[in-house]
Order: sequence, then structure tokens, then C-alpha cells
Amino acid sequence: MSQIASTTGRQQAETADVIVVGAGPAGSSAAYHLANAGLDVLLLEKTAFPREKVCGDGLTPRGTKQLINMGIDISPEAGWIQNYGLRIQGAGHVLQLDWPELSSHPNYGLTRNRMDFDDLLARQAVKAGANLRERTNVTGPILDDKGHIVGVVAKPVDDNGRRAGADIEFRAPLVMAADGNSSRLSIGMGIHKRDDRPMGVAVRTYFTSPRHDDDYLESWLELWTDDPNKPGGRNLLPGYGWIFGMGDGTVNVGLGILNTSDAFGKVDYSDLLKQWLKNTPEEWQFRDEFQTIPIRGAALPMGFNRQPHYTRGLMLLGDAGGMVNPFNGEGIPYAMESGAFAAEVAAQALRRQPGQRERALSAYPKALKQEYGGYYTLGRVFVKLIGNPEVMRLCTKYGLPRTTLMKFTLKLLANLTDPRDGDVMDKIINGLTKVAPAA
Repeated sequence: MSQIASTTGRQQAETADVIVVGAGPAGSSAAYHLANAGLDVLLLEKTAFPREKVCGDGLTPRGTKQLINMGIDISPEAGWIQNYGLRIQGAGHVLQLDWPELSSHPNYGLTRNRMDFDDLLARQAVKAGANLRERTNVTGPILDDKGHIVGVVAKPVDDNGRRAGADIEFRAPLVMAADGNSSRLSIGMGIHKRDDRPMGVAVRTYFTSPRHDDDYLESWLELWTDDPNKPGGRNLLPGYGWIFGMGDGTVNVGLGILNTSDAFGKVDYSDLLKQWLKNTPEEWQFRDEFQTIPIRGAALPMGFNRQPHYTRGLMLLGDAGGMVNPFNGEGIPYAMESGAFAAEVAAQALRRQPGQRERALSAYPKALKQEYGGYYTLGRVFVKLIGNPEVMRLCTKYGLPRTTLMKFTLKLLANLTDPRDGDVMDKIINGLTKVAPAA
């Protein structure tokens, strides 16, 4: 890390090989792998750790694999809660499925509160050699005369997000945007969201509950509330719910809704969650008096809803690049995987002469398209279908009782297959993703 004089009246600039903006799972993963490759990495985070993030807190085996790749201690003694599969509720059926046995992924998932999770990942990046700057809010790019990003401008902030000093310049030949769904840095580079890609919204809260030590993630495909004015006395709510035991006396409970639903953007999501939970058993304690924090929500950018993923010295990672899985709303594994992909490409590119780097950096969006492109295209079709309540009702009613079909569906929705030498289900899913046009 070195310093150069600023010519703009801002604080003296620091330089690095790579600047990573945002220390969530994508940014910390990238910083970790970059530092391990011997690069000088500056990781800028607008808040201070530990800090809360709206999330279901549940990881499938895909996320577990990325934690192992980062050298994180994921033992129960280190505070991680293992889960062994998914329990699905819908149409009067309850189906419990184990995570598949694969050579490419472990056979268990994990739960961990995001207050701890993101902090652990960021500290792991620091251990690898990354330079973490907390309370450093990046406000925009620094561009050269060709429109190529050569650094960022940031303002120091206090714990309340208020300015705490003069603007600072940070400069690097490569910048990674891991600054989430809103991605101010991407917008500053003129890269905006695509309206033709799916978007979700999720809300969640925590309750003290005897269900806290459940070692299966639980998904509700139908959310009902009491309604004396309806036939049968019940009303089907839009959206899909989850219940994830945290192992610490609390349960993460939330719901998500997709923009393919007629109710998207037209209802109070917090109220929807409360309506559903009123219809759950009293002994689960999903009631106001057992709620530990307010209901909070977040957007779920899906299916590559912001592109290109590399342009003019800027790489988009995780939510900034719209990498949430359209099938199940899972974002953390894809954020971490994109960070690893970006780091590998960057390490190769930065060891070339400046004039030869662009060709190497173009490998990043190609790798993303190859890994997720066809799968996300299938996900867009899926999202459109389940946005129709009648289609969802029929799938739930006739699909859940068929265990073999649901095992296939679990592999598809969680993106858990062996790329080679897998079973018949794996071969079908992998074949579908290969023939589908890239997202």
C-alpha cells in the first residue's frame, strides 16, 4: 500500500492493486482470494463490524463449500449450526428432504446470524492480508479521460453514517463493486438495472421459540391467514415463507415475494408476515411478545439484473451484479463464488502488462455466463410460472406428494448437482442449463 498526492483538494490518496468496495460475502471473498494470490488489496466498507444485514441466515451446501474454501472454521464449537436438508410445507403436505449426496458439495448446510457471518468473512480476508477500511463510504468512481475507472472517492463516516471528515481518494488499476443491490459505484459508471430480470423482496424478524434447534431449513409454499368472510374461513396470502432455527434460542422467520406476483409493490410486506404468523401454532411463539427485533426488509436482485459484469476497469460482484438465484432467493453462495471468480481473473490480468489486461479481464463475465447463464434463464421461466397463483397451487398440490419429483426439484432449486458422473437427475439438470440460452 502506498500514497500519492491528490490534486483535487481531497485527502492524500492511497493506492493498491485492487480496490474492493463493500465487505459483504462477495467483497470479503474476493479480498481473501486476492490477498492469497499475493495482491495488495484495499477492502472498503461503509459501516463498522459487526453490523446487521437482512437475510434468512440459512446456507445450503453450496454456501458451506465456499466457507470451507475460505478456510473458515465451520464447526459447531465455533458457533455454526448445521442443517441437513429442507422441510417443505404446502397443500396440507409436509415433505422432509435431505441435501443430496454429491462429490462436489458437502451434504449439510449451515445457519449463522449475519451480525457474525459478515464479520467473520471480513476478518478472514484481513488475516489473508487484505487492508480493511471500515466506516468508509464510497460515493463514486474516479475516471480517467477515457472513462476508465482508476479509483474511488469515499467519505469517512461515524457509526450513524454521518460525515466524519474530508473526502478521501483511493486509486487502483482495478476496482470491484461488491456494494449490494443499489450499487452506487455501478450507477456512477452508468451501469443500471435491467427491468426484464426478476426481482424479489424479503422481510424477516426473529422470535424466541422452542423451534430454535431445528436442524432442517423449513420452507412454506402457501401462506394462510384466517378470514371469516372467505369460503373455508381462510385466505391465501401472496409470497413464500421460511423458518430457520438459529440454535441460540431464536428463530429467523420471514417471507419473500417476487415481482411476477400481482401483489408485488402493492401490499405491506411486514403486515403480510404478521398475518401469516397469526395462523401458526401458539406454542411456536411467533407472536409480538416473543419478537426480538423489528421486521426489516431487503431487495433480492436476481438473474443477472445488472450487466455488463466487467467494463472499463470495474467488476461487479454478488448483488451488485444481480446474482441472487431466481429459483430459491439464495444470494450468499453466488456472491462468494463471484468473488472467487473475480479474484482468479484479476490475479491473472494484473500480472500482464497494462495494455494486455483487458483481454484477460473479459474472462470474468464469460465465466459467470458459463457457470450461471443457462441456469438463471431457466430460473426466469420458473419465476414467471410461479407468479401465477393457480400454477403454484397445482404444483404444490400434485408435486409435493411425489417424493422422487421433489428430490429432483430440490436439486434444481438449490443448484446442487455433480457436474460429472452424477445421477440421472444431475444429468437432466445439467443438460437443461447447457441448452438454455445464457442469461
